[in-house]
Amino acid sequence: MTSYQITLFTHVAAGSIALVTFWLAAFLRKGSPRHRRVGQIYMAAMLFVLGSGIPLAWFNAQRGNLIGALFLYYLVLLTGTGVRNGWQAVRLKRDRRGYFDATYWVLIGALSAAGVAIIAVGTQVGAPLLQIFGGVGLFASTGAVMAWYRSPNNPTWWLREHYTAIIGNGIATHIAFFGIGLRNALPFVDPQTQMMMAWLTPLAGGLVATVYLNRKYGRRPASRAWAPHTPVPASVIRAGTVPAG
Repeated sequence: MTSYQITLFTHVAAGSIALVTFWLAAFLRKGSPRHRRVGQIYMAAMLFVLGSGIPLAWFNAQRGNLIGALFLYYLVLLTGTGVRNGWQAVRLKRDRRGYFDATYWVLIGALSAAGVAIIAVGTQVGAPLLQIFGGVGLFASTGAVMAWYRSPNNPTWWLREHYTAIIGNGIATHIAFFGIGLRNALPFVDPQTQMMMAWLTPLAGGLVATVYLNRKYGRRPASRAWAPHTPVPASVIRAGTVPAG
């Protein structure tokens, strides 16, 4: 096998593991030991996806596909920011300043600049897909600044940062899955339409999921939003040591 084939195999294998563990973690009780273990596997798989994505972009550049290489580098930055934020939000949920550190702002600044560059390239070559995903980077950067601004008054800031980052990474893994699968499942559909479906369907699904979770968790205290409710024994309530309800 060539170095390209090995890298591509690693990328696909890690992406497949990430896709499976994404849904496993989604259906497991949030905050449970199993959820955390599966989440750790997911994060490890995403690191392999990122690590193999960089040389794949380089291979594209060597073959003359400079726009494709630029876009892949951009996706690595976008996804890498999500991996970092998704992990750090849980690890530093009691250290807001530690989460919003210099690395956070460097990544957000780079993502914003890269988003503008991708929009410019998409406009120059007439590629709406590049324009849309360049806009995603700008939207994510703006959202990151707003998250920092609102975090002092939002007890669930870390939870929101966690699930929005994971949803963003989930969008990336589903795009890769649909990009390969639709070519085989829908060979009669125009390739350009297939590509738009593969990229925009996960994006739309991710936006819907984010809106749903924002409404579900809102601004409730983080402990209640994440941990399961532990009922208070009736005997304790009758004794008057805690208020009922």
